[in-house]
Amino acid sequence: MHSINLLDKLQQIAPDEFWQPKVIGDLNNYQIKLVRLQGEFVWHDHADTDELFLCVEGEFEMHYQDHIEAVRTGEMVVVPKGVAHKPVAHGPCSVLLIEPVGVVNTGATQSDLTAPQDVRI
Repeated sequence: MHSINLLDKLQQIAPDEFWQPKVIGDLNNYQIKLVRLQGEFVWHDHADTDELFLCVEGEFEMHYQDHIEAVRTGEMVVVPKGVAHKPVAHGPCSVLLIEPVGVVNTGATQSDLTAPQDVRI
């Protein structure tokens, strides 16, 4: 039961380590994660859960099948379950994620960007 400083936690992620979420806290059956983004992710969805993205630093775009949503520092987006999406960051960006325990970052899509589970910092 201690406060967590997001900026301190971000410093524990290598500046060039992208698309590899790190768990920083637990909330019931959810994990709170930090991740650095840069470049394009893969198209994917999560059939059984929504996914929250809160932009901590920088900005990114959330691509959907029918539109693109810009997400800037201090803004968040919730992707509903079953909705195909692809985050794209044109420069380095840091994001806080909230998702259920066991969610694979690429959903059912297998990719070189599929990250290991439960890596904590």
